[in-house]
Amino acid sequence: METVKKAVLFCDKINEWIGSVIVTSAVFIFILVIFSNVILRYVFNTSFVFMAELEWHVFAFIFLMGAGYTLLHEGHVRVDIFYSIMDRKKQALINLFGVLFLLIPSCYVVLTTTIPWVIVAYQIGEVSINPGGIPARFLLKATLPIGYFLMLIQGLLLGARSFFIILGKPLEDE
Repeated sequence: METVKKAVLFCDKINEWIGSVIVTSAVFIFILVIFSNVILRYVFNTSFVFMAELEWHVFAFIFLMGAGYTLLHEGHVRVDIFYSIMDRKKQALINLFGVLFLLIPSCYVVLTTTIPWVIVAYQIGEVSINPGGIPARFLLKATLPIGYFLMLIQGLLLGARSFFIILGKPLEDE
């Protein structure tokens, strides 16, 4: 039990660090890129394909890398009308069901389909099809399986927490 608790806390710390340091830094970069694009467009009457592509690349990075962090902090969408009035064991049962029958299968499908896709993109050195676009597009593609892996890990932790709550032995002190 103590080993499971330590493993859960260690993995939580990983997603916490990624969300609070990496994703927060990416949000700052995202704001700077958008601000720069606005200044270039409306003050200097110009734009660059690289900057436009960088906007959606950084946005995708934020979304994908922040998914596990969001799950850690229970920020994903739920039907809270019902969930919020349930006792802790019923909430844990719904969480466990969601992890086992929705999150794990969807992460499995995304991981098994995107990893080969990323490998091919890396092997061919995929770049933007637009002149002046972002080189090394395979790096953005690599965030897809990484983000889903982080969400899968956090989902497995949520499932473990839920399982122990159902058993009446929560991993965290109440």
